[in-house]
Amino acid sequence: MELLIKDISSLPTIIPVLLKEAASKKKWLFYGEVGAGKTTLIKTLCAWFKVKESVTSPTYSIINEYEYIDENGVAGYIYHMDLYRLKRIEEALDIGIEDHLDSEDYCFIEWPEIIEPILPEEVLKISIEIVNDSERKIVIL
Repeated sequence: MELLIKDISSLPTIIPVLLKEAASKKKWLFYGEVGAGKTTLIKTLCAWFKVKESVTSPTYSIINEYEYIDENGVAGYIYHMDLYRLKRIEEALDIGIEDHLDSEDYCFIEWPEIIEPILPEEVLKISIEIVNDSERKIVIL
């Protein structure tokens, strides 16, 4: 499935589509070149879930944790990961990434290539392609 985003203001309109495609999958992988909008899309997802904390790129912290309240009033967590700086899968294992991947919580993972060998089977893969300065093509793989 492909979705064309004309500008950043239309990003919230695709969130229901992504959630429907994901079904029960809570591990989402985000692919795309630097500047494609991976973090921006994840910020929009967190806003959809009504995350109260400021959502920022975890480029240096590697993992940011956000709390949200689900439709049943139960607290859940979103783990936003940016694995760009990791050079080996062992680095991901050293920071305890398997605990997050094995959890029932959402994991939104930028630059997931390095951990593909340890990913669960049920993941949603999203590629973001730059069309021009304001347009992006979102491809659900």
